[in-house]
Amino acid sequence: MKLYNSIGPNPRMVRMFMAEKGIDIPKVEVDLRGGENRREPYLKLNPAGQLPALELDDGTVLAEIIAICEYLDEVKKDTPSLIGDTPEERAKTRMWTRRIDLNIVEPATNGFRYAEGIKLFQSRVHCIPQAADDLKASAREKLSWLDRLMGDKPFIAGDKLTIADILLFAFLDFMKGVGQPLDSACRNLSAWFDRMKARPSAAA
Repeated sequence: MKLYNSIGPNPRMVRMFMAEKGIDIPKVEVDLRGGENRREPYLKLNPAGQLPALELDDGTVLAEIIAICEYLDEVKKDTPSLIGDTPEERAKTRMWTRRIDLNIVEPATNGFRYAEGIKLFQSRVHCIPQAADDLKASAREKLSWLDRLMGDKPFIAGDKLTIADILLFAFLDFMKGVGQPLDSACRNLSAWFDRMKARPSAAA
């Protein structure tokens, strides 16, 4: 296997997941800023032009971060699952992962693409500058909602670290550097964020 890697929160999320699972595979660096991911030969691997991508030994290519991580979780059985050990645990993890992805990651990321990141993205994706502020506000509202639900739980889905935590951490750490820091009023999430940042995998 090999991982097509680059800058940005998506590849970082997969690298952090791999570090938590104890997985080390060769990486091929792709120049995202230079647009290498939006032209051949990379588009032959991943027609969506996104990063990262995982190429399996038989040539199969997986190109969505949740799919990549779930695959790696299933094939690396000698370390604790980051999805869950029972049907209930897996369902809860997937529920929270989807909520975070749809309600926080997507609006926050598009808010960045349509505003601070527009020079990089306007030739690559359809940008809607007038939507940026509302998208960022929507993400902030859902973070406040999640903070209230979080309480004193150590992790998003309960007592165990899961892919939901890794997804949210990678994007919150990115967003604070592009004008969308986590509101300090979100005290539960702020404490959770500090715990996540202290994990060795956060440096992956």
